[in-house]
Order: sequence, then C-alpha cells, then structure tokens
Amino acid sequence: MIPTIDLGPWLTGDAAARARVATTVDEALCAAGFLLVTGHGVDPGLRAAIREAARGFFLLPADAKQPYAVRVGGRGWLGPGAEANASAEGTPTPPDLKESWSFAAERPTGDPAVDAEWFLPNVWPSQVPGLRPLVTEYIARMRELSDRLLELLAAALGVAPDFFTRHTGHPTWGLNLNWYPGTEVVGEPAPGQFRIGPHTDFGTVTVLDRQQGKGGLQVHTDAGGWQDAPWHPDALTVNIGDLMARWTGDRWRSGRHRVLPPPADAPAEELMSLVWFYECDPGTRVVPLPAPVGRVAYEPVDSHTYLRAKLDAISVD
Repeated sequence: MIPTIDLGPWLTGDAAARARVATTVDEALCAAGFLLVTGHGVDPGLRAAIREAARGFFLLPADAKQPYAVRVGGRGWLGPGAEANASAEGTPTPPDLKESWSFAAERPTGDPAVDAEWFLPNVWPSQVPGLRPLVTEYIARMRELSDRLLELLAAALGVAPDFFTRHTGHPTWGLNLNWYPGTEVVGEPAPGQFRIGPHTDFGTVTVLDRQQGKGGLQVHTDAGGWQDAPWHPDALTVNIGDLMARWTGDRWRSGRHRVLPPPADAPAEELMSLVWFYECDPGTRVVPLPAPVGRVAYEPVDSHTYLRAKLDAISVD
C-alpha cells in the first residue's frame, strides 16, 4: 500500500523512467498520502549526529530546559503536555507524550507584519553548541529535497514543473526534533493517549526521518484502518499535508497518522524523529485543481491563514 520509491530514476533517469516514478507517486498518494523514498542523498551520519546532540539537551533536568519553553509555532522547547495533535481534527485526547525542539523559517521578507508572525530568529540551546551546525546543514538538505519532491508531484499531476515551486521562493517551514522517551519519563499512558495523537499535517509535504520501534508510526487508510507504517533503514518517510490535499482537490489524501505510546512490553523504548514540515510563501492563494484532476471543489484559501488556525488548534493552553 505504501511503496518505497528510489528517487534516482527521477533525478537522473530518462523521460520514461521519470514518468514511471511519477505514476507510482500518484497512485500511492491517492491511496494513503504516504511514500518511502530512497536515493534522496541525505547523509545518514548527519541524521545520527543530530539525534545524539539533541538527546544531550532532552536528558537535561527540567529546570535547565524551562528557559527555552515556547508554545506551538514558537522556536525552542515544547515540553511535556504542550501539544495535543488530535485536536486539529476535533478528536479530544490527553496531551501528546513527547518533547520537541522546534525550528522554523527565519530569513526576513522585509514585511514587518509577516516577519513578526512567520520569520523570527531561531533559538539554539547553549548546552549543546554542536547542534547548530548540524541542524543548519540538515535544513539546507531538506529545502533542496522538498523542492525536488514538489517538482515530482507536479509531474505526477501533469501540471507545469514549477506549479508548486513558483510558490516556494521564500517559504515557511518547520523542523521538529521529537523525543519520545519511555514511561520512566512520561509515566503510564492515559486511555487514548499517544506519543502523537491521530492527525494530518498542515502544509505541502512532510519529510520524516524516524527510527523503528514498537511505539512508532501508524498510518490510517480507508482500506486497512490503522496499520504500522513500513520502515526501511535507508528511507525517509514522505507524506502530504492538508494544503497539498486541498491544492489537488482531494485527489491526494492528507496522510492521517499517529505515533503509538510506549509499548507495554518495552516501556523503556526511546525514539527520536526529525520531522520537516514544508509549506509555501506567505499569502499563497491555494486554488484546488479542477476536475478531472481534482475531485472536490474547495473554496480557495490563504495558505497562512489556514496554517495559523491549525497551529492554534493543537496548542494546549
């Protein structure tokens, strides 16, 4: 149901090879909104180094982390109880069982109102100075990969190659380093409590570097319900978000997913995910593609009015 796609033929292949990749992508996104991708060129050593550095922060005592505490959408530490992702789809759940360090777009546009809301400086924990160069490199790789993925998505839809990337000249984005500790840190899960509750993402594409675990990612499809997401040691997990689903008139599904709580038979399991959320330029008018490509005639939306409402919905006051 969720295929593993080698990006090599898309990036360097001939027209026929590229067309085959685009067709496979279209089929997968219609069904579940998820892909695994290999051949992406993102160094596994870089990802491992980020995890090691970030873990050094997350293992600090709470009073050392508290000065960096922020709300959802901020730049810094999201501590225990800060988010309940299922709230975005109207499902009441206890707060998510995780901690995060959040980065976001920071290069100013020159518009004071836009910059004050979406392009603020990132914060870096002084206790782990090695994190900054690693994350800076990772962000550059994610920006490049995301635009290549958007070009692939345009081909899958049969639209102009820059149909999406013409709106990513100065985009917003987010990078969350999500730490999922065991029950010795978070306690026993309450009924209906997850590491991340059921939800869809909000932007265009999400690129996830995750670890395999019993308390890991599950994906929901109409055909199969909740199922463990496939995992490949060399692959990144890609899913589309709500804005992309609207843009395609729901041809593609906004991939619904959740992260299971620490498993009862492995309560000390600890995982960390690097989650890259890609969006578009502020003020982009998202107009759904018409039939026969699109399937639902949504009203156009302002991209960042939509995003702000979603971010507010998952924040636990």
